[in-house]
Amino acid sequence: MRWFWIDRFTEFVCDSHATAVKGVSLAEPHMHEHIVGYPIMPNSLVTEGIAQAGGLLVSEHYGFSELVVLAKLSKVSFHSYVRNGETLTYRVTVDALRRDGAVVSATGHVGDRLHAEAQLFFARLDESNDVTGGAPLFRPRDLRHWLQLVGVFEVGVRQDGTRIRESEYPLVETSPVV
Repeated sequence: MRWFWIDRFTEFVCDSHATAVKGVSLAEPHMHEHIVGYPIMPNSLVTEGIAQAGGLLVSEHYGFSELVVLAKLSKVSFHSYVRNGETLTYRVTVDALRRDGAVVSATGHVGDRLHAEAQLFFARLDESNDVTGGAPLFRPRDLRHWLQLVGVFEVGVRQDGTRIRESEYPLVETSPVV
């Protein structure tokens, strides 16, 4: 993934819910380009942050071994603006896990202020969904690195409270991505 719209997870409970945060800074180019002279975080990028947090939660259900993509944004509403110096907190909850994907509800808060509400559907793309003609869709080592950076293995637990371990997810490189 090229752009990261979450900085780290503060909570990650497999098959249940997660909380992630994103610090918003004037150093980010989009803050100056969205509305010139009035730096705010575009709501499309807030939605992407929610999708990244929810997508990783859903992806863990499949052992991080299959691609999970945002397939549908069922509902989304925004209630305010996010300005520089503020911290967005994303809370995502798995509503339904299905063979073909998952339904996730989410909120985005700035402090105690509700900023966004969303419901998303993530589709699961496994080997039966050959959308690339056999080429891998992601590099497992890149995914592992990102999971480390955002703290999934530092805070991640199962619903019974036992810690998840990086070694439980092989993330083996199958073939090089060109």
